[in-house]
Amino acid sequence: MQLNKIQPASGAKHAKRRVGRGIGSGLGKTAGRGHKGQKSRTGGFHKVGFEGGQMPLQRRLPKRGFVSLTRYDTAQVRLSDLQSLPVDSIDILALKQAGVVHANALTVKVILCGELTRAVKLQGVLATKGARAAIEAAGGSLVD
Repeated sequence: MQLNKIQPASGAKHAKRRVGRGIGSGLGKTAGRGHKGQKSRTGGFHKVGFEGGQMPLQRRLPKRGFVSLTRYDTAQVRLSDLQSLPVDSIDILALKQAGVVHANALTVKVILCGELTRAVKLQGVLATKGARAAIEAAGGSLVD
């Protein structure tokens, strides 16, 4: 191989399309822009989202963002959180007073994370299968 004989593969390079250079080119006269209208003219482009004066979609939609309005409705509690509570009978009110769950929480679910070594009685609190097994293995119970 010689450096002065290196060239791209055949078909890799092609001539730039020359528009507006006569009818023989196939892109003469209107140069592929069609007839009349804003997009056919020089400088005839508008900003992204412009809808011809109609109120654009991004301004028609309500601006609430991506924060869920029900983010505090359901709370998760770890087994280690139950272990640290001083009471044996635990319900949603006790969890709110201890600051374990948010004050606006409507339902609470116990998940299997950490260890529980003492017996606790849960009232009105949901639990996953693993958490339920761990609570019952420690001598506790769940009442719905």
